[in-house]
Amino acid sequence: MEQKLDVRGMDAREVRARIRENEYAGPTGGLAAGFAQANLVVLPGEYAFDFLKFCVRNPKPCPVLEVTEVGSPETPVTAPGADLRTDVPKYRVYENGELVEEPTDIVD
Repeated sequence: MEQKLDVRGMDAREVRARIRENEYAGPTGGLAAGFAQANLVVLPGEYAFDFLKFCVRNPKPCPVLEVTEVGSPETPVTAPGADLRTDVPKYRVYENGELVEEPTDIVD
């Protein structure tokens, strides 16, 4: 997708809003200066604690910025008002270790 919207000077809330409205779907590295950029991992509950332990034991490659409540799309500590289902440009969905889909939201 060709990106015509210049989001480089926007703050984090503005960038997330543009992504949520499908106005921006490009890379996010270097955007929203002064804010942390993170990856999102969503796991079945049965694996969540083991993954959290892995991250705690490996804080440099896998830092944990926030852990949400089960099923909650909100990040009240790191990004109040954000919606994890819609505020990422592209999600990668894996099943049994295989990439099966790359949706622009995970609302369903």
